[in-house]
Amino acid sequence: MTDLYRSSEVTLITTDGSRSETGAVLLNEHELRIIVNEQSVMKLICTGQHLNELVTGRLLTSGFIESAEDINKILFNEHKTEACVFLNNDIDPDTVKNRRVLRTLPAPDYKHEWIFAMAKQFEKGTRLHDMTSCTHSCMLARCGKILFTCEDIGRHNAMDKAIGYGLSSGIPLSECILYTSGRIPVDMAEKSIAAGVAVLASKSIPTADAVDLAKKYGLVIIGNARPDSMKLFT
Repeated sequence: MTDLYRSSEVTLITTDGSRSETGAVLLNEHELRIIVNEQSVMKLICTGQHLNELVTGRLLTSGFIESAEDINKILFNEHKTEACVFLNNDIDPDTVKNRRVLRTLPAPDYKHEWIFAMAKQFEKGTRLHDMTSCTHSCMLARCGKILFTCEDIGRHNAMDKAIGYGLSSGIPLSECILYTSGRIPVDMAEKSIAAGVAVLASKSIPTADAVDLAKKYGLVIIGNARPDSMKLFT
């Protein structure tokens, strides 16, 4: 038993009307409140792992910070339901949305073989999804090497965790690739652009608006990424 999930009894019903008792593993939701410079700025529903990476990535993709050096420290309470972030500069949370600027990305240097390798690794599955079928996942890779894989209830959180890992580890995000299990709407494309990651791949597909945004800022979007094929949208 772990705080990430718990077992539950469920009733299985089939088309012939028969019923049987069976078991299921359910993911536990973790509520995390982020407090920046003593001001509560957001509440996240997530899984209770890789929380430091989640907070770091969300601060970057939400416009609170531009680099890891902007963070003085992150402190969690005993149950990790609150993350107290102390930045090196004062910031008004109400103006953060106006502060975040999406910049044109430099043309990335990558190989299609790297995407195929990430898709192949993705097909091997991840622990929590294999147990619960209730998570999205995201991978961060650089120069063909997968550096970090994470899971979360939401695809946005999973991407922030991967971005946060790269940022806090001093990895040049401009040289990285993100692979997400979920579809790519505009807000997911914005996260990648805000983080400076110029290649965003998915097993799913982007929306038309995400493609338009990607073309505007030079983001490479790859959809339906499988071990043997993929679709280049931008």
